[in-house]
Amino acid sequence: MSKIVIIGGVAGGATTAARIRRNNEKVEIILLEKGQYISYANCGLPYYIGGVITDRDRLFVQTPESFGNRFNIDVRTNSEVIHINKEDKTIQIKKDDGSSYEESYDKLLISTGATPVKPPLPGIDSEGIFTLRNVNDTDQIKAFIDNRNVKNAVVIGGGFIGLEMAENLQEAGAKVSIVEMADQVMAPIDFSMASLVHQHLLEKDVDLYLKEAVTSFEKKDAGLIVNFKSGKQLQTDLVILSIGVRPLTTLAKEANLELGTTGGIKVNKQLQTSDKDIYAIGDAIEFPHPITGKPWLNYLAGPANRQGRIAGDNILGDNREYEGAIGTAIAKVFDLTVASTGLPAKRLKQEGIEYLSSTTHGSSHAGYYPDALPLSIKITFSPKDGKLYGAQIVGYDGVDKRIDQIALIIKHQGTIYDLMAVEHAYAPPFASAKDPVAIAGYTAENILKGKLKIVTWRDLKNADLNKVVLVDVCTEAECAVSTLPGSLNIPLDDMRNRLNDIPKDKDVYLFCAVGLRGYLAYRLLAGQGFTNIYSLSGGTKIYKAATIDTTPKKNDSSNNSIRANEIKENTIPSETIKIDACGLQCPGPIMKLKQSIDEIEPNQCIQITSTDPAFARDAEAWCGSTGNQFISKNSEKGKHTILIKKSSPEDSNSAKAVSSPKGKTFIMFSDDLDKALATFILANGAAATGQKVTIFFTFWGLNVIKRANKPKLKKDLISRMFSMMMPSDSKKLKLSQMNMGGMGRKMMRYVMKSKNIDSLESLRRQALMSGVEFIACQMSMDVMGVDKEELLPEVTIGGVATYMERADQANGNLFI
Repeated sequence: MSKIVIIGGVAGGATTAARIRRNNEKVEIILLEKGQYISYANCGLPYYIGGVITDRDRLFVQTPESFGNRFNIDVRTNSEVIHINKEDKTIQIKKDDGSSYEESYDKLLISTGATPVKPPLPGIDSEGIFTLRNVNDTDQIKAFIDNRNVKNAVVIGGGFIGLEMAENLQEAGAKVSIVEMADQVMAPIDFSMASLVHQHLLEKDVDLYLKEAVTSFEKKDAGLIVNFKSGKQLQTDLVILSIGVRPLTTLAKEANLELGTTGGIKVNKQLQTSDKDIYAIGDAIEFPHPITGKPWLNYLAGPANRQGRIAGDNILGDNREYEGAIGTAIAKVFDLTVASTGLPAKRLKQEGIEYLSSTTHGSSHAGYYPDALPLSIKITFSPKDGKLYGAQIVGYDGVDKRIDQIALIIKHQGTIYDLMAVEHAYAPPFASAKDPVAIAGYTAENILKGKLKIVTWRDLKNADLNKVVLVDVCTEAECAVSTLPGSLNIPLDDMRNRLNDIPKDKDVYLFCAVGLRGYLAYRLLAGQGFTNIYSLSGGTKIYKAATIDTTPKKNDSSNNSIRANEIKENTIPSETIKIDACGLQCPGPIMKLKQSIDEIEPNQCIQITSTDPAFARDAEAWCGSTGNQFISKNSEKGKHTILIKKSSPEDSNSAKAVSSPKGKTFIMFSDDLDKALATFILANGAAATGQKVTIFFTFWGLNVIKRANKPKLKKDLISRMFSMMMPSDSKKLKLSQMNMGGMGRKMMRYVMKSKNIDSLESLRRQALMSGVEFIACQMSMDVMGVDKEELLPEVTIGGVATYMERADQANGNLFI
């Protein structure tokens, strides 16, 4: 009778043992485990610490006794294998009492797993610093929390386990800080998608210390001090080290089994090591990635269990091949679900693999059915044939089934066209008729076939506004609430009538909140012959998340714990009106809030619920600027509920009077380039302080606000003569001194560009987006023969009375 010995009784090892027994009742099976427990739920350990799993016994799938009895397996716990003699086919086993003995084998399986990384930093062995890998670690951490009144905790490492620990430590009552050496949490996903996680962690009052390296720990009477390379310090009661793990290969190395380039045990497709009678599986091995073909380490339970099944069959004489893992993973991060599969863009770039990517947004199910929650998908694919390389999904509901669908396509060498062909089960509570997975495929096809050229959030962030024009295609009302600085607002539905406002001599970046209207605007303009156009992939939802300031803000009253501001049912006034804004993308919820506030009476309250992650902060800022009272906020399972009280006109006016100084008015009489620059610099400065600013353009000043692409107009002779003698647009303005036939003007613009100073046109756009009011003098327009169609679309027409009203309300007037 053959004797099979398995080293390691968790996940892969136990799976292999059970598989062998199911296929063969005759062989002898010995399962050796260094620790006290076998077949326990590693992934459930953080949730037991946080109290989500209350019964410790539920962590154990099988006890050594029950597993041994059920499968007739000799299970030996507290038995550490300390040596393998492959020539004699024997192993040396050390018992917990210190004694040791020898055991022979016919076939051997190594499933020793991985060990946590614990760098040799000063003070790292201090009391209160833990790693989490097994049940014993869990018991120690939980006992420390229960007995030490832990108020603050630091998690070092922002990986999947680190973030799960952060959530559960907060559930246990601690204020949590996450320290990560990289610029993002969750290394398997791209920064743009990780930024959505950053945004959520900030909402949950978790402090993020990104791009920070820990240098040492100090034990003090008040707890622990964590020292950073940057010089910063954190005081805490508890530290969890979640820096990563490395394969546990000591036995294999000492037995002269071949190790691979990544440090894992090298195995073939049958999961045999360099010794034909020794197999290895799980975290301890390396195996070629199905996409890159290069060996990699994959620390996931799913592949380990699959390897165990295959190895079990092959140990009994089968010849099954393991296909490799693409790294499909998922994690719960507070209310958010984050999943990835295959290769993200950054890994493809590192491997030198050409790729395209697409980011789209959808909902967990039909938007009109209650509780539709946002869901964002990024996919990477080949620019040649659309072969899928990877996917990342961040959302609240339905993430798991979508990532599994995409993972299956990737493992079967599928393409973006397979995403489009997936037949989804549809009913309003479960999905949309056009599923987010299908939309990801449709968008990728448009990119691959040249029907859509995109720019990323990085392209937009680094754009030179002297060379690029930003066009917000949202409605004017949306744009008034939220847009990007320096952009031009041309609503999608107005675009066909405003084609002349879109320049053809510069690249045009079209954007909206999530990308749909940006795409529609792109197709419209492409159909009109525009070739210099691009759409922002993922919309401003990704841009704003990726550019958010994650620096912890100490003693910031606006960053209080959401749990401290929870809305309790008994604190909601009886006259509160409840508004459902779920499913609306930013700035839809804010607009609905404003509309609802306008419709109620002073001192009445509105409770509005949204699924937009930025809504809570936006609502608080909106109340600050309008004088309404922000009472409380709550975030739970992807829903953000805000309670706001409408202020009386007296309170609102008083608040505005305190918070907003009087405004400034400017009369722009000149069309000299230098004077125009000075005007907009002053106007933008005043607007930045919250003042109401108006610029009144009269006579020659009208040339400053002429549009570059003007329609052809019929004019009388005098008007045509004036047009010929005056600058056609702002780029033709001259200097008041040293113009030198136009050379001075060109030199001025060149120097400004070389020194990264905003151009006149950029300053003008910034003024408009800051709310500066442009008024053109009607009388001057009549005298100078200037038609309204020649001016910027944002310009309004007024006369002396209009100007005097603005000047009367201001505390400063300037004639230029």
